Amino acid sequence: MTSQVDQSEAVDGPGGERRTGPASPRSGPQDGSGRAPKPIRRLDRVIIRFAGDSGDGMQLTGDRFTSETAAFGNDLSTLPNFPAEIRAPAGTLPGVSSFQLHFADHDILTPGDAPDVLVAMNPAALKANLADLPAGAEIIVNTDEFTKRALAKVGYDKDPLGDGSLEAFRLHPVPLTTLTLEALKDSGLARKDAERAKNMFALGLLSWMYHRPTHGTELFLRQKFAKKPQIAEANVAAFRAGWNFGETTEDFAVSYEVPPAKLPAGTYRNISGNLALSYGLVAAGERSGLPVFLGSYPITPASDILHELSKHKNFGVRTFQAEDEIAGIGAALGAAFGGALGVTTTSGPGVALKSETIGLAVSLELPLLVVDIQRGGPSTGLPTKTEQADLLQAMFGRNGEAPVPIVAPATPAECFDAALDAARIALTYRTPVFLLSDGYLANGSEPWKIPAVDELPDLRVEFATEPNGADGTFRPYQRDPHTLARPWAVPGTPGLEHRIGGIEKQDGTGNISYDPANHDFMVRTRQAKIDGIEVPDVEVDDPSGEARVLVLGWGSTYGPITAAVRRVRADGGQVAQAHLRHLNPFPANLGPVLRRYERVIVPEMNLGQLALLLRAKYLVDAQSYNQVRGLPFKAAQLADVLHAAIGTLDAEATR
Repeated sequence: MTSQVDQSEAVDGPGGERRTGPASPRSGPQDGSGRAPKPIRRLDRVIIRFAGDSGDGMQLTGDRFTSETAAFGNDLSTLPNFPAEIRAPAGTLPGVSSFQLHFADHDILTPGDAPDVLVAMNPAALKANLADLPAGAEIIVNTDEFTKRALAKVGYDKDPLGDGSLEAFRLHPVPLTTLTLEALKDSGLARKDAERAKNMFALGLLSWMYHRPTHGTELFLRQKFAKKPQIAEANVAAFRAGWNFGETTEDFAVSYEVPPAKLPAGTYRNISGNLALSYGLVAAGERSGLPVFLGSYPITPASDILHELSKHKNFGVRTFQAEDEIAGIGAALGAAFGGALGVTTTSGPGVALKSETIGLAVSLELPLLVVDIQRGGPSTGLPTKTEQADLLQAMFGRNGEAPVPIVAPATPAECFDAALDAARIALTYRTPVFLLSDGYLANGSEPWKIPAVDELPDLRVEFATEPNGADGTFRPYQRDPHTLARPWAVPGTPGLEHRIGGIEKQDGTGNISYDPANHDFMVRTRQAKIDGIEVPDVEVDDPSGEARVLVLGWGSTYGPITAAVRRVRADGGQVAQAHLRHLNPFPANLGPVLRRYERVIVPEMNLGQLALLLRAKYLVDAQSYNQVRGLPFKAAQLADVLHAAIGTLDAEATR
């Protein structure tokens, strides 16, 4: 879903169309009662969390609310959080699935620290999420699920809806299941099938509360269930019933309005990190003029990229679902040898299996993109939870001296640019490249300004077409003096026959060589090629120029770090911020930047891997702040860390 945004405020008119001007009267399903409209309270931001069993459709509910919010023009950020099991045990704490959405009338960076609204479909969802709620938050609960058995399953001795334990919150008890069944009593569906639509009732209610468009969701439901029109109409009826319940019930006396954000002019769409990365790979193929070949084995949370790229054969994209991780990367490297843009996608456990072939790609000096969507480890670990713990694996997880460039996007939308950047490096320098995303970026979403094609980098490459040796022979390891890249000769080109393989090659000729001096030269040359990759200088945000503390991050910590920096500055603190996309090689100015500040704080979702690299390379006292909880940082927690660092320096200065 895309929308055009100009500099004036955009609002949603009847039928879901976008227009500009003053806010229109609210539209949506109506009950025809003729009641006076309820008062509307204007807000600048809201955080909503949908929570229930993994079979309650919370991810779909959150995704639909997000899509309509994006179409309305709000800035937004999301955090899906779900179990690894396909169908986790119903009614249990480990089985809770949630979807958090933060939307606002201004630029935001994170899914939010604490929900303003919790929709809890059962006691497990309430108990699992209650500790995250601030006092005064609204809780909408499905009272039909609060049975003695369901309460006992999660350790409730008493019903929290009536024992006074929720007095700090604004509680809205709603019999969602009963109301859904009543709305669908004439649908012809069996009770079990009708109950499944209760998530659409909840979506309708929340859509009424926050003035979300309705047309897009109804169209989506009819398209999703096109082969089952009875199911489609039942879901639409439940959705409308939820809207009308909000309009007519006395329990919801007020609705809320969050105006559209004033974004830079352009065409926008809501996009997840994995989708943006997929589009980036398609764009890389188009801008390079090469076919894209994806050799992959399904693994959470990277599988969505395989699914998406399989839809784009019209752009010259070929996808191969291999029997295992090793076969996937082997096929991708073979495609690179044949003149394609080879790509393989995986997560941490798969990187371990692919490591030998990555080393082979280093030796062959062929372009290859290795996309690692990081997750909690080690081993199987936490398949659906986020982490940043594969950095050292990407840096050093191969035998011998096998340097590989590393690129890490900072936001879901930036995954598009990072894919193009990784392709640029791989094609220009003839090397495998790691692209390190993570589960938080992969599944999270935000508005993305769709770029014009002519704004994208030119990635065209020149294949070797004739012998390059002074003696009229082809020298496959005769290098470009600027990039140190070797020629890329497509098999079958007359006169360019050459030998490849994992055994060390002689400089220039590519013949097998065991000569000690040659091996030393080739190892150092491969390292020099990576060290010489041109990457932009790291930019430092230090408005006053007087900050003594620098917070440095990489990857998905960008949002929480930036939100924390804003809080500290709003409180009068002075702090500088920098964020790395390129982790190997580091930007050329990184060393001087680090030495400019008295204290360097490095927040990471690992135990200090970037900090370790910074300490080793630049001999600076980079101080780690770490968590490995499977969840992103909260802005408030990082703001406290930065305040403490500033306070420590201030105290030292007064001694």
